[in-house]
Amino acid sequence: MPHTAANPARAILLAVLAIACFGGMDASVKAISPLTGTVPALWARYGGQMLVVLILVAPRLRTVARSAYPKLQIARSLLLMIATGFFFTALGQIGLAEATAVMSLNPVLITLGGALFLGEALGPRRIFAIAAALIGALIIIRPGSDVFAPAALLPLGSAVCFAAYTLITRRLGSDEDVWTSLFYTGLVGSVVMSCLVPFHWTPLTPTSAILMVMIGCFGTAGQLMLIRALSQAEAGLLAPFNYTGLVLAVLWGLLLFNEFPDVWTLVGALVIVGAGLYVWHRETRLARAPALPQV
Repeated sequence: MPHTAANPARAILLAVLAIACFGGMDASVKAISPLTGTVPALWARYGGQMLVVLILVAPRLRTVARSAYPKLQIARSLLLMIATGFFFTALGQIGLAEATAVMSLNPVLITLGGALFLGEALGPRRIFAIAAALIGALIIIRPGSDVFAPAALLPLGSAVCFAAYTLITRRLGSDEDVWTSLFYTGLVGSVVMSCLVPFHWTPLTPTSAILMVMIGCFGTAGQLMLIRALSQAEAGLLAPFNYTGLVLAVLWGLLLFNEFPDVWTLVGALVIVGAGLYVWHRETRLARAPALPQV
């Protein structure tokens, strides 16, 4: 889908609203985890997305379902489902802000993966940013300390899987319709989760039923608004606003779950965000000056 910058303010607003929806989904997952567990929450996430996608693409479903790279589409969809599963499980065991902060490693992990698997340049400044972000994650996770919890590794695994999903999506490039990719992620996730959910199902209370509907609605609305935002502005313009999700995670954690990250979590989060913004700055600058050697 071509990108335009004709209405950047609208695109930024849509991107921020999408991130707010994803934050609402994460908060709903954290609230429902003690009631139903992770698998029903994942089923609601992907089942809701699949339902909406089927409604929107029904007139051209046969065209949308046709992919030139079905194996890659299935692989990226499985990676996204695993990433979501790791993150949803983490939300039931650690703070919302801590999990979101570690997930913010994505930009630098994608930069590293692009160099290792897609042949993209990786100079000393990018290596420094990657190392700084990993140090930030270690500050939050604190392996070997008295406060370390094994569940803190789950969002790290989620970030790795999501970075791999993004790299495969980048590999597909413009050869695939964005709706085809959205269709496959919803299809794979909903089929796998529908097979698993009967073994993890617990009777729904009114509260858990409402939360499951909220997970599906928030997740699907966020996905659709993000696609719309990316159709109106370049990804590089929207990238810095991804970190508003971390601010919202701290806010929701404080208001809804009486959680406030400790000072080391805040320090680690600032290091990760700083490294991510630096990577974004370098990528944007190099994109505007392609004749310069990449570093």
